[in-house]
Amino acid sequence: MTASTRTFGLEAIAEIFQQAKDENRAAFLPYFPIGYPDYDTSLDAIAAMAEVGVDGFEIGVPFSDPLADGPTVQAATQKSLENGTTVKTCLQAVHKLRERGITQPMLMMSYANPLVAYGSEQFVIDAKAAGADGLIVPDLPPEEAAYFADACAREGMALVFFLAPTSNDARIQLVAENARGFIYVVSLTGITGARDALPADLSQTIANIRRLTDTPLVLGFGISTPEHARMMNSLVDGFIVGSAMVRAAKEGVDAVGKLAAELRNSLG
Repeated sequence: MTASTRTFGLEAIAEIFQQAKDENRAAFLPYFPIGYPDYDTSLDAIAAMAEVGVDGFEIGVPFSDPLADGPTVQAATQKSLENGTTVKTCLQAVHKLRERGITQPMLMMSYANPLVAYGSEQFVIDAKAAGADGLIVPDLPPEEAAYFADACAREGMALVFFLAPTSNDARIQLVAENARGFIYVVSLTGITGARDALPADLSQTIANIRRLTDTPLVLGFGISTPEHARMMNSLVDGFIVGSAMVRAAKEGVDAVGKLAAELRNSLG
């Protein structure tokens, strides 16, 4: 698929889940922050992951108070901020990645404050113009998302909300009614970070959500190995790997590409 024929927004996101389903696997959407360890290297890392066939990206917008992120991502985004990365820098990065021929869907992951400061409606418009397909905002609940939701609906962009193991039926239904693109399911109560094992009750958590919605479910927090990735095939529609990708970047772009290839190839 060339950049000129690429579908956009919700349509592009629906396509990756359908393709993964047709291949009897989960979709793989790695996270990587713009500006870490520097701007050019972050784009090269994302390009390396695209080359090995990941399905989409969670593009990290650095923020000074990343409440949901563990120490690995916190340190990376702090370094990015020290490098001078801004919201505008991240929009430019998405545009540059599209110019480089990357066609996979990109969702911009940011906390609410930087986007509100930028202008919520303007950010959605500018993100779409840059080539992004949607937003992931961990600290934006559906009850407070009207400005973003209206803009995303108008522009055909995804707006992802979160569920946790502690979410009750009413919360699941509320998120399912408002999510556009997919629902981000947090695998555990806590912060992001690579872990040796995933929670024993994870299957039950997913089953509880599945009872109430057909919206695609994407799992995040703690997934870091090919063994974890293989578990996703029969469990969820997609999964996100963040801290492990960031940690690999300490060894260089080739290490990021190698880990992405190992995770993608483990899916079958």
